Amino acid sequence: MKFIGIIPARYASTRFPGKPLAMLDGKPVIQHVYEKVASCLEAAYVATDDERIFNAVEAFGGKAVMTRKDHKSGTDRIEEAIEKIGGDWDVIVNVQGDEPFVDKSQLETICQCFDDPTTQIATLGKAFTSMEAVKNPNSPKIVVDNQGFAMYFSRSIIPYVRGKEEEEWLKSFPYLKHLGIYAYRKEVLKEVTKLPQSSLEIAESLEQLRWLQNGYKIKVGTTDVETVGIDTPEDLQRAEDFLKNRK
Repeated sequence: MKFIGIIPARYASTRFPGKPLAMLDGKPVIQHVYEKVASCLEAAYVATDDERIFNAVEAFGGKAVMTRKDHKSGTDRIEEAIEKIGGDWDVIVNVQGDEPFVDKSQLETICQCFDDPTTQIATLGKAFTSMEAVKNPNSPKIVVDNQGFAMYFSRSIIPYVRGKEEEEWLKSFPYLKHLGIYAYRKEVLKEVTKLPQSSLEIAESLEQLRWLQNGYKIKVGTTDVETVGIDTPEDLQRAEDFLKNRK
């Protein structure tokens, strides 16, 4: 199978405008992401709607493609990018442009999900380590079946553990945190971008519920690695500190 990584990157951001071009350890954030993805997959492209990002990627020797500004989601942007890039790719891996610490093992795990021919979409989950984190609605939970396919994603705590104090729930059930890396079979990506929003997606504000509600099979690979995304200037400072401590 042939895998290509697409990295959607927008300049406009409510909390941190221009974050893909913010400097981290002497390189733009987007360069860190690109180099990680390009080292693991057959090809990598940044999909952007901003010439500043496009030019920055070309300046460091990367590949980029310009996409429309009116996309409602990163998934739509990726589909347009693939149409423009062309090629006989089997699987498209979507890595966010604000994930400079995406790990090789994570990309390998998500690609291995397609060893199962029934996998249409893949994503990653990591075991929660604290009940406080489980309670956070900004950390979606995944419930999977015995074959590792997602049954549901929720901002609520699922499942409810009956007969136990809430503080004991994590000892009773292996709660799984969703990490926002996705991969799609090429034909499936084309199909899901044509779907209208679903009632569950609107209720939870989780795009993956649109696919699940329409019957698509989402394989969940598990990882021990949780990376630091760059959503705010404070995140960038934490990332700088992390790199300094690692040296």
